[in-house]
Amino acid sequence: MGAAGFWDNPEKAQQTIAATKPLNNFLKPFNELAQAAADLEALLELAEEDESLEAELEPAVARLERQVADIEFKAMLDGPQDASNAYVKIQAGTGGTEACDWAGMLLRMYTRWAERQGYTVSLVDEDPNEAAGIRSATLHVVGDYAYGYLQGETGVHRLVRISPFDANARRHTSFAAVDVLPELDDSIVIEIKPEELRRDTFRSGGPGGQHQNKTESGVRYTHLPTGIAAESRSERSQHKNDANALKLLKAKLYQIEEQKRRAEVERTYDEKGEVSFGRQIRNYTLQPYTLVKDTRTEAQTAQVNAVLDGEIDEFLQAYLRYKTEQKHKKN
Repeated sequence: MGAAGFWDNPEKAQQTIAATKPLNNFLKPFNELAQAAADLEALLELAEEDESLEAELEPAVARLERQVADIEFKAMLDGPQDASNAYVKIQAGTGGTEACDWAGMLLRMYTRWAERQGYTVSLVDEDPNEAAGIRSATLHVVGDYAYGYLQGETGVHRLVRISPFDANARRHTSFAAVDVLPELDDSIVIEIKPEELRRDTFRSGGPGGQHQNKTESGVRYTHLPTGIAAESRSERSQHKNDANALKLLKAKLYQIEEQKRRAEVERTYDEKGEVSFGRQIRNYTLQPYTLVKDTRTEAQTAQVNAVLDGEIDEFLQAYLRYKTEQKHKKN
């Protein structure tokens, strides 16, 4: 960045600056850790000469241990796209209004989590259900390591509760699928031949103003060789929806290629996957007891309301540890 001619190509310069941001986010706490270790060493030497300083040792060691744990956690975010922004798609499973309401609850959960992280979150696409909830929605989460943190949420999520839509107050089981994709920057090129694309426009339904309902502002792109589709309807401008849909499609195609290269063909959920019992990655039980349990990591908590309010860090961190352990076993 300090080299002569760095700003001769502003676009390339901005890409370089963007690439350094996640690196600095890791190096800064690492340098702080090194300084804390040096300070603790100096305190130990002083405590050998002055016993009154021994009381300061225990809290200093505790702070250093927390810093080490934070560094170890961040070191697990080492994937090629872990530092990227993320798209989070939520799809209601079978079950009508009950499943759509559950999908809406997950939409709120991820939105609240992103806001707590200080991330910017926006709705790229939403297909609302008439009675309650959503049939599907896609969130755009902008912030450092958004994809890295959320990547383990891909899969089927299962809810068990007394249905508020059942006059007989019976217990219901609902399913919704979540798919997390990285937002690609301009340094990654995904080539799509024009003849491999089908572009459809449609009127955006549901809330959104008269403009959305009267004009075909929604855009859907379908990649014909794979059948993968992506759409956007949240913007009033068809041009903006077009750009969003194409960017989302490229993110999906990139993810598929990454999985092929890493031989990760055992996807829990994909475009043709069944959103049903036996495929869930996490169970959320509200009745007859309260428990959220991840089927992969065994992480669990009885604080269901807190989880549904966006407090999911325990599960995100458990998955990253699980992923790291699995990678080490393969190596």
